[in-house]
Amino acid sequence: MFGIVRPCTHRLTDGLKTEWMAHLCGLCLALRADHGQFARVATNYDGLIVSVLTEAQTGVRKSGRRTAGPCPLRAMRTAPVAQGEGARLAAAVSLVLASAKVRDHVADRDGLLARRPVAAAARRVARSWDRAGARTGRDLGFDTAVLVDAVDRQTGIEALAGPGTSLLTVTEPTETATAAAFAHTAVLAGRPGNAEPLAEAGRLFGRLAHLLDAVEDRAADEAAGAWNPLTATGTSVEEARRLADDALHGIRLALKDAEFVNGKLTHVLLAHELGRSVDRAFGTTRCAHGVSAAHQPGPYQPGPYAPQQPGPYGPVPGNPYAPGPGGPGGPGGPLPPEPPNRRGLLAGCAVWMGLACTCQLCCGEYEDPWSRERKQGPCNDCSDCGCGDCCSCCNSCGGGEGGDGGCCDGCDCGCDCGC
Repeated sequence: MFGIVRPCTHRLTDGLKTEWMAHLCGLCLALRADHGQFARVATNYDGLIVSVLTEAQTGVRKSGRRTAGPCPLRAMRTAPVAQGEGARLAAAVSLVLASAKVRDHVADRDGLLARRPVAAAARRVARSWDRAGARTGRDLGFDTAVLVDAVDRQTGIEALAGPGTSLLTVTEPTETATAAAFAHTAVLAGRPGNAEPLAEAGRLFGRLAHLLDAVEDRAADEAAGAWNPLTATGTSVEEARRLADDALHGIRLALKDAEFVNGKLTHVLLAHELGRSVDRAFGTTRCAHGVSAAHQPGPYQPGPYAPQQPGPYGPVPGNPYAPGPGGPGGPGGPLPPEPPNRRGLLAGCAVWMGLACTCQLCCGEYEDPWSRERKQGPCNDCSDCGCGDCCSCCNSCGGGEGGDGGCCDGCDCGCDCGC
């Protein structure tokens, strides 16, 4: 799964989480229905935004949802999923995006793709995805040739780029492709007036996607001797950040000019989560809602849950497990709680297989097969997403649990939701 907008589900309200999962699963199932099981590997987080934009302009319709059967990636649970033209357009765009990704890896000779037979097979898969995406695009009135042309032009532009070349020259093909996809959602929704602002939002989104991919891959590309737009054009990270922030601001302004029936999820993904994606790529910890530095603990300030330091006369009173009198091993001191009973090797392996087959190891909270400790799968773990450091926002923004209808102070998204 790839993409730059990867929201932590702990930051979404229950309703928005259900909607986001409906579009993600709907994209996956649309790929399977139109292009076969293998095409599901093209599912990506950015492609589903096309489906989200389409539904935001039409509203949720009864025909736009269906109940999907149990899936291992949902811990074998059923769920409502998006269907219809928006999901199919997202599938077509995702196939072409995945095709471009494959060709990029082939050109860079990454991993197994450095071997000619594997590279040849990958090229055949990429060509078949281009044709499949074109078929679905034709059914929806969308010409995917603009996407394929952008992919083809990208190679030539990169070959000519050098020190002094504008970074925006390199990102132009991606901008053109995403602008076309975003604008066509207005056509599918029957809102031609939205085509221009959504095309602008798409163009800037494509710029951001290219920039963030270049920033995240820069160290690895330099180590491998691969081509990177920042290194090739001599663009500094500071300049890349300035361009990213400008693009983010432009997307928020463009969304203001579009008319939505229900644009809540669109706003959360493109106004808030996209800002977090920029911070994540550049390694900054600034909250997307703009929490001031005064509210952040300094480098030498212990947080509210930092362990208390012993005073001049010994350990802080009240810790029943502290060493010394009253502590474990001392007179009358309690013993620490014993860990739960461990499973044996074979029993633990059997439990592990069950957890793996239902995807709870990656997508849920589970009990360790051997030690019985409670753990969270990596897809369900928000320890590094920063959502705990961010201020709570109102339900209209989807960023918190507050129900007073007002947003927190200091929100810098420039949106019109009351922040």
